[in-house]
Amino acid sequence: MSMKLTETTSGVFGAPSARSSGRRSAPGWGIAWAELAKTARRPAAWVLLAASIVLNLTFSYLIPYLAYRGGGSSDRLAGASPDQILSSVMPQSLVINTIGGYPIFAGALALAFGALILGGEHTWGTVKTLFTQGPSRGRILLAQWAAIALAVGVGVVLMFAVSASASAGLALAEGQPLTWPAAGDLLEGAGSGWLVLTMWATLGAMLAWLLRGVALPIGLGIVWALGLENLVSAMASSLLSALQPVRDALPGVNAGSLVAAVSAARATAAPPGVTATVGGGRALLTLTAYVLVGVAAIVLTGRRRDVT
Repeated sequence: MSMKLTETTSGVFGAPSARSSGRRSAPGWGIAWAELAKTARRPAAWVLLAASIVLNLTFSYLIPYLAYRGGGSSDRLAGASPDQILSSVMPQSLVINTIGGYPIFAGALALAFGALILGGEHTWGTVKTLFTQGPSRGRILLAQWAAIALAVGVGVVLMFAVSASASAGLALAEGQPLTWPAAGDLLEGAGSGWLVLTMWATLGAMLAWLLRGVALPIGLGIVWALGLENLVSAMASSLLSALQPVRDALPGVNAGSLVAAVSAARATAAPPGVTATVGGGRALLTLTAYVLVGVAAIVLTGRRRDVT
């Protein structure tokens, strides 16, 4: 009788029982791939990706090209000439045209995506079921974050592919040479873009996990990314110089600085939010710190949270 009680309680309070040890030994990446597959079956994830692609094509290619066909003017695209406008949509501008919207617009959509992945577990009431499947809470939450980071990487690759197709099509239509950025510049731009979007997605996931939902974190995050942060930046640049240290630590400011650091100079105005407020190295470290803090907050609170 005592042996049975010992075996039973050891599987619950102590070392895992023989029946559950197989499930607990599942590799972390296996859980991450399962989470990624689950994410791929969510229509909302594809809607957010499609919205990012449409916004990117509209503001990086369609509007400049229509301005070029209209002859250009001093009131369009920072007064650039038609030739400069055409050059801005050619393949050599692929990096900035793809990641130029990441600090603000695509970043806000990435924040919503991160909130959807982690906050959805609370909305659907599946947190308790998720945490009783075998692996530890920490491993499950890390796997969910890894799935978010992998999904963001897939999205970045798809956006670069679509942008490359658009720029190549315009170049062929206008009889321009297909001059692509160097491979190193492409990798640097894609990696920086991935870090920017992963940072925003991680912050969205953290807010969703801490607030146990989806709608409120998305609302708060988008208001911050599209409104309050720009207000603080504007005040620090004009009215209150004492706010400059705060401004220089903001996520959007560092995202824009990193994009500016890896993007080639162009005749037309930079996309909104892309400005070299801080150095590229500092921006890289700051964005990495935001990701690490966000992941740590999710894991530490997840280990202690009562989900009964």
